[in-house]
This record gives sequence, structure tokens and C-alpha cells, in this order.
Amino acid sequence: MRSKIVLIFTGAGISTASGIPDFRGPTGLWKKWKPVYYQDFLASNKSRLEYWKFKIEGWDALRLASPNQAHRALVKLQISGRIHKLITQNIDGLHQLAGHPQDAVIELHGTNRLVECVHCNQQSDSKPAYEYFRRTNKPPLCKCGGFLKPATISFGQEMPQEPLRIALKAANLADLVVSIGSSLTVEPAASIPLRAKKSGAFYVIVNQGSTAHDSYADMIINKDVTDVLPRVASRLLRT
Repeated sequence: MRSKIVLIFTGAGISTASGIPDFRGPTGLWKKWKPVYYQDFLASNKSRLEYWKFKIEGWDALRLASPNQAHRALVKLQISGRIHKLITQNIDGLHQLAGHPQDAVIELHGTNRLVECVHCNQQSDSKPAYEYFRRTNKPPLCKCGGFLKPATISFGQEMPQEPLRIALKAANLADLVVSIGSSLTVEPAASIPLRAKKSGAFYVIVNQGSTAHDSYADMIINKDVTDVLPRVASRLLRT
């Protein structure tokens, strides 16, 4: 029977082909950088400086990245009405650049394409903040005087509850959940496809390498997502 409520869950593995480095792989960013915790960012200029040094290292890759064929395949499937919700751990905004409407993508961990003031919570385009730091080597400030940081979730910072609530609601409704390019180790995000599985959904994992959920999956496709997704989309769109 054809699935009617399809939930897509994506991680860093869908974006590596676009030049976005991952965090936890063999050459991931955490091999070089020590995470700066949110409370340290708030309390210490030294920590804010370290945080922005880490962020600026990946800025050019983010700024120049384009969606790859896996992102574009998902857009085709959503346009055709085959995707109910697309939930992502990624902070690169490539799903939207590929053509998904902003309100069609649930970004659990925020986005690097905006900065947010930790004091007044105002969000704005991230480019001026990155350029300011590159030019001055000083952490940027909001007009109100508060500290700016990319609108992403830092270690020790509470995840926004509304995206998580929407994601879990979608997981409860899904009859098919497909995890794409995620090691499924980061919580509470990884609990979302597992919630769908426990609610009765058929669980498919597409990833190069093992994941924390392999024992729960109904199907595992251990191949490059940029090869698998275009093939799947092409086949489904012919039916």
C-alpha cells in the first residue's frame, strides 16, 4: 500500500556533497574545535571570540554552497505532494535554496543564514556580522548592545520548543519515515524518526555508514544519498 503521510528527516550527510563539512565524521569539525557552551558565550569575551573563530572557518563554505541533486530530488517529491513534512538537523538553509518554501522546512537546530541577538532576540541577515568579525576580529554586537550569534542552537542552549512540537506531531501521524544522511546520535532530534517508528511508521534509513537506529530500521540503504534520492524521485514521479 502506498504511504500517504511521509516524514523526511535530514542530517549533515545530505549536505556534504555541497561542500558543507559535517561535525561528527572522521574529518568533522569537532575533531579540530572544542565546542563553546552557551553560558560561556554569554559570560566570557574570550569564549565569544573562540566561538566566532569557529563559525568564520565554515562561513565561506556555507556562503558558496549550492543545493545538490539530493536536495533537488526532495523538492520534486514535495511539489508532487509526496512529502508531508521535512524536518532537518541542518543549519545551512540548502533545503530552502533548493526550492522548499521556508514554512515547509522545520529547522530543529536553527540556521546559520541569520544572526540573533541574545538580548533582544531580533534576527537579521548573517552576512554583515561575519564580515564585521573577519574585518575586526571582534565579536559583533546588536544595535541594542547585546551579543550577536548565529541563530543556531549552541551546546547548553535550550532547543526551541515549537519546531520540536511540530516535528513530534508530524512523527505521530506518519506512516513512512525516511532518515537521510544522519548518524541519529543527537538528541532530542534523533527521537523524531524513532517516535514515528514507534507510532507504526515504516522506517527507512539512507546513510553511508552505520547509525544509532540501525536496529530499529525496516530498511537500510547504505549508499550515497546524492545517488539514491534522485533515482527514487525519478521512479516515484513516473508512477
